[in-house]
Amino acid sequence: MIGVAQFGIAIGALGIVLTFMSLFPGVIGFSNPTEGIGIVQFAGILSGFSLLILGALMYVKFTFYDKRGAVLAQQIGIRLALTGLVLAGMVGLADVFGFGSHPRTENSDVFFGSLQAVGMLAGFLIASIGVAVYALTGHPPNELPKT
Repeated sequence: MIGVAQFGIAIGALGIVLTFMSLFPGVIGFSNPTEGIGIVQFAGILSGFSLLILGALMYVKFTFYDKRGAVLAQQIGIRLALTGLVLAGMVGLADVFGFGSHPRTENSDVFFGSLQAVGMLAGFLIASIGVAVYALTGHPPNELPKT
């Protein structure tokens, strides 16, 4: 299943490019007319990082653990990675959903604050730890589990 692992690498690379383009829109020619990070820009960042995490999970699965079922620790790693992505999305879009500290009013727009940035980075860190847990806790292909 080397083809699927290579597809995972391509998905991860696409995620890196999308994240980079969303973080620095001026590099690709888009101007950033507003100060800070907007909703579309955050959606691009979150989509890119989600592709990166999913590509990493695909690569690890089909490179190291092909044709093997996931052990409990690997299932926990997958769920931890996906929970980190959901956490980053909810924290980053908290003001848009109405439960953040800077909700939209008549006089102010949605504001992406420093607390949201820290929460978003924490979610990304949790997702990355989930991928590491998945990669490090399985049985290698040449080692059979003890019964």
